[in-house]
Amino acid sequence: MAVIWEKRVGGRLYQVRSAGQTRRLYTDGVFHSQYRPQAAQAGGIWDLLWLPALLAPAGSIQRVLVLGVGGGAVIRQLHRYLAPSAVIGVERDAVHLQVARRFFGITPQRATLVEADAVTWLADYAGPPFDLIIDDLFGEADGEPVRAVPANPGWCRALCRHLADEGLLVMNFVAAADLHNSACLAYRKLRREFTSALRLSLPAYDNVIGAFARFPARARDLRPRMAALPGFGELPLAVRQVA
Repeated sequence: MAVIWEKRVGGRLYQVRSAGQTRRLYTDGVFHSQYRPQAAQAGGIWDLLWLPALLAPAGSIQRVLVLGVGGGAVIRQLHRYLAPSAVIGVERDAVHLQVARRFFGITPQRATLVEADAVTWLADYAGPPFDLIIDDLFGEADGEPVRAVPANPGWCRALCRHLADEGLLVMNFVAAADLHNSACLAYRKLRREFTSALRLSLPAYDNVIGAFARFPARARDLRPRMAALPGFGELPLAVRQVA
């Protein structure tokens, strides 16, 4: 794998590495994002961040909020398969936004990118709700990825406040235990905010994705809808209902 770009800022090392046409973003050695422009799949956990949206009613995902842009792989996939009318990406790391624009092709036509702390931005936001919110807020500690914002009751309530009545919330967790201990599942009042909840994972990754829907969403429906995507192919996905 070749390093095609790197930058050191404030003691942090940012790199974009290539493997064929694949582009990968690393920050202090932690793998943050991957995109393959000519491939139907981004490859890795980033596919799981948008796939639950296939369970939403056709055409209902129009306004999307991505918290934690990284390189922007999920934004590219959203436009490839769902074509939302508006995407806002909030990212506090200015270098990540630079990489998203330069190497991952996140143009103003694809998304409005905002350099801000996601917690502060969401607290100040006073616009219309979102049909899909993706929480992929991660940092690094000792060379390992860690959630930047705990999925506690305060944060989950903030997300719910800005989610449409028939909306979908997707959250990335370091491990299965973190999903099951998250406020969206562990707190009964917050759990009642959603009609359905799913857990998605891939065998090569420890991360687990939680998908919380304000509409009926069945795990068994996901594979047939994936199979209908042009050129998407097989994905060793494990998906099951958790609520």
